[in-house]
Amino acid sequence: MAVDIKVPSVGESVTEGSIARWIKKDGDYVRQDEAIFELETEKASQEVPAPASGVLKTRVKEGDRVVIGSVVGQIDESQAAPAEAPKPPPALAPAAATPQKAAETNDQPPVSPAARRLATESGVDASDVAGSGRRGTVLKEDVQSAVDSHAAKAETKPAAAPAKEQKEQGETRQRMSSLRQRIAERLVQAQKTTASLTTFNEADMSAVMDLRTRYKDRFKEKHAVGLGFMSFFVKASVEALKAFPVVNSRIDGNDVVTQHFFNIGVAVSTEKGLMVPVLRDADQLSFGGIEKAIGNLAVKARDGKISVTDLQGGTFTITNGGIFGSMMSTPILNTPQCAILGMHSIQKRPVVRDDQIVIRPMMYLALTYDHRLVDGREAVQFLVRIKECLENPERMLLEI
Repeated sequence: MAVDIKVPSVGESVTEGSIARWIKKDGDYVRQDEAIFELETEKASQEVPAPASGVLKTRVKEGDRVVIGSVVGQIDESQAAPAEAPKPPPALAPAAATPQKAAETNDQPPVSPAARRLATESGVDASDVAGSGRRGTVLKEDVQSAVDSHAAKAETKPAAAPAKEQKEQGETRQRMSSLRQRIAERLVQAQKTTASLTTFNEADMSAVMDLRTRYKDRFKEKHAVGLGFMSFFVKASVEALKAFPVVNSRIDGNDVVTQHFFNIGVAVSTEKGLMVPVLRDADQLSFGGIEKAIGNLAVKARDGKISVTDLQGGTFTITNGGIFGSMMSTPILNTPQCAILGMHSIQKRPVVRDDQIVIRPMMYLALTYDHRLVDGREAVQFLVRIKECLENPERMLLEI
């Protein structure tokens, strides 16, 4: 009896994917629940288990696009598992010939261990070196003389003439993964279907950095995780979203849908592309809870174990180009969200405080927003609120 292998559903909004690779090959015997292929969709990639035990028959090739629910192969249950071949007893290793016997057999002069070691390291053939030891034994000094002689000859050789033609530059061609194709499609769609505009501000990070310095050891001791900058930005974003609910909204046709929950997406760079796992109900998380959740999601994303559920339902996104050294950028909207916050690298710059020029650790902030829904005044005030929360972090603790 043949059992169909179907592409599983991985989320309501996902309708197709591609076969990233067959973990098991056509004709292999597979066991039930054993991973047989990797499915890559617009959201993430996941391994798909065998629905039964038997011999695998594939119907599609690696890289082919497939529709959710379609049949990509079959498992023939009528064929029994192959019997495991008995392991042969370990063979006894032949006794190694002594250096002297080997030398006698090959009619070559013996080589001392030190000379053989130096010859191997220097790339010299010991059999070509004349030995000065007893019975013609090649000594270390003989090999060293040969090495010095080769080096002297190399120095006296004339320099090679420059090549008349430059070697042609090469190129490689590789099919874009489904995830990368979908990322490209979404970015282009966001640019075409939204009225994106970016407003900028800067924040003095002195208070946050001082707070981290004073409490990072006790924080790690209590929560078993480091106190990073992202938890401050998540908390500041939640406070700003509460003050300006329109930024926590989305457009659905001719309707404006305002979300009264705060699911904050945090962009994570992986080998397969940018992913945005979501911190659900971030307003209910403590600083420790935020740091733990971010760490767990980042590990899952980079290990390729992120699930579709982890990536869905975000209402606002934060992206940190500063970890790569970016000073300023204009982030692209993560539709259908109507705003995204860009963090950047912290740089010490001269600023004016109480009519005095002082040096402060400053960060440029960028807010890209959909001008169809969010007016400039609201966007600017939203970003100012984040700035105020970062420069006075106690406001976030007191929620004022």
